[in-house]
Amino acid sequence: MAACNAHYYATRDPLGASGDFTTAPEIHQMFGEMVGACLADCWHSAGAPEDAIYAELGPGRGTLAADALRVIGAGVEVHLVETSPALRELQRARVPGATFHERIEQLPERPLLLVANEFLDALPVRQWVGDEQRLVVLDGDAFAFTAHGLIVEDAPARAAAVTAIAAHLARHGGMALLIDYGHAASAPGDTLQAVKAHRFADPLADPGEQDLTAHVDFEALTDTARQAGAMVTSLATQSEWLSRIGIAQRADVLARANPDHAKAISSALARLTAPDQMGELFKVIALHAPQWPAPAGFE
Repeated sequence: MAACNAHYYATRDPLGASGDFTTAPEIHQMFGEMVGACLADCWHSAGAPEDAIYAELGPGRGTLAADALRVIGAGVEVHLVETSPALRELQRARVPGATFHERIEQLPERPLLLVANEFLDALPVRQWVGDEQRLVVLDGDAFAFTAHGLIVEDAPARAAAVTAIAAHLARHGGMALLIDYGHAASAPGDTLQAVKAHRFADPLADPGEQDLTAHVDFEALTDTARQAGAMVTSLATQSEWLSRIGIAQRADVLARANPDHAKAISSALARLTAPDQMGELFKVIALHAPQWPAPAGFE
């Protein structure tokens, strides 16, 4: 999974109608604006430390960063954790002056206003059937799994990323929004999936040519972050969180200012918040330093 995704993201822009999938920031500017509003509100509630930086993990085309920074305001340093040369070029165009890093641990030792949208799901998982680790082997001309039965997943790479974020917050201050699809409680099950051309595909087919992801276990994420010293909010669905911080009101303002686009704005709002679209599947949780307030939207 790690090898396939490393090649996949390094060699293309996977987003949009001509790519394989679409993320929330690409649906409408409202999403990034809500992220920016949440980060800015928490930053000001913490006393607006001047050395705080905006950081994003896996920033895609830079759309989310550009929309969020428009709300946060000019003057905030931008640091992007991105390994793909192809995506870095798009991010440079959207966010001039950004500093790039290969790893979370390379972020400056300063308070973070961090967001990770659909980042953790792409980190590799392991699968187990009982005590046997499920592996991928070559069976003739095709790949196959070595074990079948009740599957339990874990994700050491995901735990390492969350630990790095939480430890940074505990030492240097700040907050982090983690937005992804997944489940609230740990449970057995095979969640590995592939998407190609906006359709589900066989995860073992076309290695490195399709997006591989697995659902985020938010219970495990919470435990990991707390062990590393961060405070953790309750979990909210994307619909709940966006509604609490005012996306409907923002949509109304945009529709009144742009009546010709009112239908498109309404459609985008539904896509981001409706239970049968992104509203329930995607979840939002926040980590924050013990000395920082909890961000808004997690009542």
